Amino acid sequence: MLSSPNVRPPTPPTVWLAHGHHAGPAAGEVVRACLERHKDGGGIDDFLEPAEARSEDERVFEARWRVEDTVTVRARLTVSDGHAWVLAAEAERPWDPRWPSPAALFWPQDTGADTGADTDWDRDPVTGGRLRGLNPLPEDDKAVRRLLKDAARDGWAVHVVVHEAMTPDERGLVPLADMLPPGLRHRVVEHRAAPHQLRVVNWALRDCGAEVPRGGAVVLPGSPAPADYDAAAFSVRSVFLDGSEPTELIAAVTRFAALPRPLPDGAEEAVTALREQWRLLTVEEELARQRALVAMYADALEAMTKSRDLYREAAEQAHEALAAYREAAVVLPEQRPEPDSPLRQLTRTFGRLKESALALRPGPDTTRQAEQPPAQRSDGG
Repeated sequence: MLSSPNVRPPTPPTVWLAHGHHAGPAAGEVVRACLERHKDGGGIDDFLEPAEARSEDERVFEARWRVEDTVTVRARLTVSDGHAWVLAAEAERPWDPRWPSPAALFWPQDTGADTGADTDWDRDPVTGGRLRGLNPLPEDDKAVRRLLKDAARDGWAVHVVVHEAMTPDERGLVPLADMLPPGLRHRVVEHRAAPHQLRVVNWALRDCGAEVPRGGAVVLPGSPAPADYDAAAFSVRSVFLDGSEPTELIAAVTRFAALPRPLPDGAEEAVTALREQWRLLTVEEELARQRALVAMYADALEAMTKSRDLYREAAEQAHEALAAYREAAVVLPEQRPEPDSPLRQLTRTFGRLKESALALRPGPDTTRQAEQPPAQRSDGG
């Protein structure tokens, strides 16, 4: 997946993404035990912990299952030594929020003797809140502003701020995640603002353009925000915290989750690893993979053969040109005059001196005139 430094690629519609933090010990053992239970119960087809992908500070798990009996889902979970985890899943068609959450197949959902593991795995790494619970805002105003600014910039989870018009009773303390479609339950962080915190909440959200109505709720845009995000379209005027289903808020969260969004930080690597480093193959997939490798090697061999033929032809032409050059080099020196020897140069020098001496020697008439007396040489004399 190629991208420029400034523009992030969009999230493929077939991909489901989530990240979190496991607060308990032995996260790898927790995941392995959960996958084994789901495989024994028929919840997943198979899972694998690739040995070549394992390192000292990172564990990788792959799992495959089917939804609606025909749609195959492949998922890859990476757990670091610091207990941070990233989960990327991809289906054979665009993701339906009514499908089971991939996180529910990798992580246990309830605490009890039947699980035998700590389920404190659903901490949001950005705000520290729970993915499946209520998260009251802190009492300190500075902490509220810092937390909401971080939430408004998060591109992984869907952050929802709900203002309590009055302190709710037990019926109003039901988490929103329990009422959402299964595919959204581990991607939404619900923040609850006390009745007296409305002003500080809206002051903290003014930079992102969102505002919480009194007794209502708003879905934060994240960063980068979806192109079609409008704060007014994703705010709810009233949320009745009386145990009834907040239909309007659920619809707003569902619509926001369906918007095309850029991949968040670190997600591009997770999607690439899911697609290019997948090891949990069926027999048919392994056969198709081997056939693809054979075809690739055949193409490479053909290309090498063509290159060899071209090289041989070029070498023959080069040898012919070199032979022609050598023949020309043998003929050309015979046509050139031989270089003068020192004796020949000396003989030529003496010849030029002799010619100069003869030119300076007087002629016969001049000699006779010089021998006559002066009286005879005069006209009258």
